[in-house]
Amino acid sequence: MGSACIKVTKYFLFLFNLLFFILGAVILGFGVWILADKSSFISVLQTSSSSLKVGACVFVGVGAVTMFMGFLGCIGAIKEVRCLLGLYFAFLLLILIVQVAAGALFYFNMGKLKQEMGNIVTELIQNYKDGHEDRLQEAWDYVQAQVRCCGWVSFYNWTDNAELRNRTNITYPCSCEDRKEADDGFPVRKGFCEALDSNSTESGNNPESWPVYREGCMKKVQAWLQENVGIILGVCVGVAVIELLGMLLSICLCRHVHSEDYSKVPKY
Repeated sequence: MGSACIKVTKYFLFLFNLLFFILGAVILGFGVWILADKSSFISVLQTSSSSLKVGACVFVGVGAVTMFMGFLGCIGAIKEVRCLLGLYFAFLLLILIVQVAAGALFYFNMGKLKQEMGNIVTELIQNYKDGHEDRLQEAWDYVQAQVRCCGWVSFYNWTDNAELRNRTNITYPCSCEDRKEADDGFPVRKGFCEALDSNSTESGNNPESWPVYREGCMKKVQAWLQENVGIILGVCVGVAVIELLGMLLSICLCRHVHSEDYSKVPKY
């Protein structure tokens, strides 16, 4: 009976570590995505908040160590190596502590991230220059075109741009243009565009005449951020549960290996 239970524990631990390895790869992927994404407002967030970069680096580190520990746990479970099982337990405990710290960092900085995001986008819109090659400008153009929004609170935020405000013809941000048909396959338009029927008027560049999206990007961006951070935290919770189960199973198997070694000692 005892031998059968140990076999079940051993193979359950192996399966948990296999799943642990896969989830570690998911966490690593999240961290790399946050650091490498240059085409969406993640790049804007990285500029506005250092805590996001720190959290992403923590996820990369935890994901890599998690994958390594999953591999180590598989070997320790199948071979019943007590040293590896003990090392596996210690590293799992360390990973769990770091993971909880990273999750708390993301969760408790959500409000700060949203506020900093608003400040950096507002400043970006005010300083936006037509024809200027800039990574943040391109990222914000991509956001407006893909999310189908304009400005932060509303399209009126673009009236704070001095270059756009001083235009005499009807000129608007190209990425804000309200396109009725889906155009996901087309490249994102950058800079400022003039309306086809644009003529100089006494009222100048009246924003009410702009053919752009009326809704601002704030609610959509914050909803996206909330949803994706929720997914990341959900994955972390799933990994934490597997970590706790893995710690419990590794202790059980480690105790068995210990007792089994002593039972095999010859009695005189």
